Amino acid sequence: FKKKTNELAAYKARYEKAEVNIDRIASELEKHQVILLKDISMLDKMYEVNLAHFKELTLYIAAGKKKLEEARRVDLAKLTEKAKQTGLQEDTQAAKDFADMCNRFEKKIYDLELSKAVALQTAPQIRLIQSNDTVMTEKIQSTLVNTIPLWKSQMVIAIGLNHSQQAAKAQAAVSNATNEMLKKNAELLHTATIETAKESERGIIDIETLKSTNQTLISTLDEVLKIQEDGREKRKNAEIELQNIENTMRAKLLDMSRQQANINRQ
Repeated sequence: FKKKTNELAAYKARYEKAEVNIDRIASELEKHQVILLKDISMLDKMYEVNLAHFKELTLYIAAGKKKLEEARRVDLAKLTEKAKQTGLQEDTQAAKDFADMCNRFEKKIYDLELSKAVALQTAPQIRLIQSNDTVMTEKIQSTLVNTIPLWKSQMVIAIGLNHSQQAAKAQAAVSNATNEMLKKNAELLHTATIETAKESERGIIDIETLKSTNQTLISTLDEVLKIQEDGREKRKNAEIELQNIENTMRAKLLDMSRQQANINRQ
């Protein structure tokens, strides 16, 4: 009996130590949950700021393109026509300077378009991080509400089973009262053990849920990659257009220089 009592005391000591470890794990999970919730709130604000920035860039780009088109169609056309009519060097240079200014302004608009593309990419990235954080907070909450209490209850059940086992063994050591009593204790132990095994094998989350979540994440990542690829393709096309504009302007300036030289020779 003394040996069994010592074994029971040691078992209880292990349970108390395990309970302390479980409480520490729960405390750490709660800290992580608080941090994730703060991050989600911060990302919400960041998303709103990015959205406002995106809208501002859209307005600035539209206004800039309209102004640039008007400047080239009206002001630059007037300066070019004046240079052709007068043939004066200062008029030609004024037209060239205004054309250069239009080109610089166009490059600034392009920079705004690049910033707009970045803002467009940032939005789904923020939402993706928020989604990940939300999943983790929900997982932590599920662990705190379901898993941790389940651990503790299972440990209590294990101690209860140990008590039953010790009592059965003590009773058997004292006297072999009846075979019926031994059978009932054995059946009780069998039933409790099977239920414990079944409970321990159950999953907290359905595998279909994990598949759905994984598929959604993969789809989101594919969409982000598609957006990034489209952005790169647009930038490549824009660079080609910019190069064509530059080549056209160089050809025009060279032609103007030749015409000016012919005029001077006359």
